[in-house]
Amino acid sequence: MTERSAMTHTTDLMSADLDSWRSYAGVRSRRILAFLIDYVLVIALCVPAAIVVFILGIFSFGLGWALYPALFAIVALPYIGLTLGGPRQATPGMRITGIYMARTDGQRVDPMLAMVHAVLFWLANVVLTPLILLISLFSDRKRLLHDMLLGVVVVRDDT
Repeated sequence: MTERSAMTHTTDLMSADLDSWRSYAGVRSRRILAFLIDYVLVIALCVPAAIVVFILGIFSFGLGWALYPALFAIVALPYIGLTLGGPRQATPGMRITGIYMARTDGQRVDPMLAMVHAVLFWLANVVLTPLILLISLFSDRKRLLHDMLLGVVVVRDDT
């Protein structure tokens, strides 16, 4: 995608109608599918990262192997920050399923907000595990707890 088309797409995202019910039709199931796609991609990216950590561990006499417990987060946070906080405002899984994230105040989702969103999602999963999706059944705009805390919505990308 060229820089010009990315900027045009970003402008289209900002002008989306966040109050229309059509923007949220089918978002919950699309989010679940996008989550699964993204996790498969992150796990695939963890394989070369694990090889690098293994080699680093050899050269550091085993100290580098201490990175293995945090390897998933080390790979996932930049993945989410660079994709969700990028010009398309969506991870590859979200793009495949046709959704994107928007802030309720109209600003762009920056990489730091995207990473905080992911960390809050992981923390909410530790506490609420499968119940995290139940919140979207009762909230406006099918938002989850971490969406409400950060002032973001996930909407359909029908452009």
